[in-house]
Amino acid sequence: MSEAPVVLRLTGITKRFGTLVANDGISLALRQGEVVALLGENGAGKTTLMNILFGHYVADEGTVEAFGQPLPPGHPRAALAAGVGMVHQHFTLADSLTVLENILLGTGSLWRPSLGKGAARARVEALSRDFGLKVHPDARVGSLSVGERQRVEILKALYRDARVLILDEPTAVLTPQETEALFRTLRLAVGRGLSVVFISHKLHEVMGIADRCVVLRHGRVVGEVKTADTDRHALAAMMVGSEVTPPAVAPARPGPVLMRLDRVSGAGLRQVSLDLRAGQIVGLAGVSGNGQAAVSDLISGLIAPAAGAVEIGGRPVGRWTPRQAVAEGIARIPEDRHKTGTIADFTLTENAILEGYRSGFSRAGWMDWRAASDFAKGIIRRYDVRCPGPETRIRLLSGGNMQKLILGRVLEPGPKIILANQPVRGLDIGAIGYVHSRLLQARDAGAAVLLISEDLDEIMGLSNVIHVISEGRLSPGFARGTMTQTDLGLWMAGHGFADAA
Repeated sequence: MSEAPVVLRLTGITKRFGTLVANDGISLALRQGEVVALLGENGAGKTTLMNILFGHYVADEGTVEAFGQPLPPGHPRAALAAGVGMVHQHFTLADSLTVLENILLGTGSLWRPSLGKGAARARVEALSRDFGLKVHPDARVGSLSVGERQRVEILKALYRDARVLILDEPTAVLTPQETEALFRTLRLAVGRGLSVVFISHKLHEVMGIADRCVVLRHGRVVGEVKTADTDRHALAAMMVGSEVTPPAVAPARPGPVLMRLDRVSGAGLRQVSLDLRAGQIVGLAGVSGNGQAAVSDLISGLIAPAAGAVEIGGRPVGRWTPRQAVAEGIARIPEDRHKTGTIADFTLTENAILEGYRSGFSRAGWMDWRAASDFAKGIIRRYDVRCPGPETRIRLLSGGNMQKLILGRVLEPGPKIILANQPVRGLDIGAIGYVHSRLLQARDAGAAVLLISEDLDEIMGLSNVIHVISEGRLSPGFARGTMTQTDLGLWMAGHGFADAA
C-alpha cells in the first residue's frame, strides 16, 4: 500500500532574532490524514516554526510548500487560501466583538447583509456541539474566561474548513472530557483526510492522538519516532536531553492561618470560606468559569467582597486594593500571562519589577535601574529564561519563558502568601517539574500557597488540602490522598454539593 501524499513540507527553515537562533535548519513533512506531534521544551522553536509556516514570520533561510505549491513568505492569507488553519497558543481575538463576529472576522464585512449571519450562527452552534466546545455565539469575548476564549480560537479555525490544521496547545484550558470530545472529532476528520500538526506539552495526549512525533531542542530536530514505537518517558527524555523525575513531596508542616476568606460573596461567589496556612499548599480545582477567577481577583485585591470579610494574620482588612495586597506580602502568578501578567512592549527588566518597584527599586522617588537590571539578570540565570538579555521586549519570548520570568518575580522576594493561578499552563515537562519544586520550596520556607488549576494531576500531586469550586460554591477541604479523581470530578460537576445540602 502506497503512502499518502505529502500535504505540507518545510525544508531547511532557519530563523534568527538577533543573536538568538530560534530555528536552525529544520525540515518537516506532513502527509494527508496524519497527525504529527511537534514536541520540545519552551523556547525550543515550535511556535516560531509554525508562525513561519502560517506567514506571521519570514524565515531567514528555507522554504514552505503546501499541497506541492510554494507558500509565499509572510502572507497568512496565502496559507489560509491554501487550506492551512492555525489555532494559536496565545489568543488573537477582539474583546469588543461577539464570539460569532470573531469567528467571521476576515471572511467578509461584518455588516454586509449578504454575510448570512443566521446560517453562520447555525454552523457555529453545530460545531460547538460536535466538538464539545460550549460557548454562546452572542457573548462578548471580553467577558469570557480564558478557557472559553480558547474554545473560540478552536471554533474559528474549524469554521474555515482547513485541510491542514495547526493546533498550538489547543487543550491547555480544556477539561479532560472536552479534550476527549475534541479528539474524537479530530479522529473522524483525520479519517476523512484532514492533516494535523499538534503542539502540546501533555504527553499523554500526544500518545493518544499523534501518529508520529518530531522533537525539537534548542531550535533543531533531535529526534523523530512513530508514537506506537515509544512512550511518554522516552519522549520526555528526548525533549530535555535527560531523564525527567517529578519533585518529591515531603509532608507539610502547617502553621498559622495567614489569610482567611470568611463567608465571602460577590462576583459570583456564594459564601466562600477559605483558610491559607503557612507551610501549606491549598489546591482549588474546578472547571473553568466556576468562580476561580473571582477567588483569584479577590485575593489579589482586584475586587472587594460584597459580603463577608478578608482577614490577614487574624485581622480584618479595610479597603482592599491591589496595592494593599502587595503591601501585605501577597504575590501572584496570574492565569493569563499576556493580559494580566506582563506588558508586551516592556523589557524583561521592566516586567521583572512591575509589582515590586516601589519597595525594592525606588530611592527617594528615583528608579534604581542598575539594581532592577541585576534583579532581572538573576531571574534569567536562576530560572533559565531563554532570551537575548534583560533589555529584550518580553513579547519576543515564548510563553514558557514569560512564565519563568513571572515565577522568578513572584518567588525571589520571599512572599508570605502565593497565589499560583494555572502556574504551569503551556509549560514543557521539564519546566513543570521546576515550577512545582519551587512552589514546594516556598511552602517549606513558610509561605501559604493557593494553587488554582484545572489539571487534577497537578492539584492532587502538590496540594495538602483540596477544595473544589462549582458555580461559585466551595466544597469542604479534603486532606491529601483522601479523594480520587472520580470523587473530585463529581464535586466539580456539582453533585457533591447536592449531597451535602
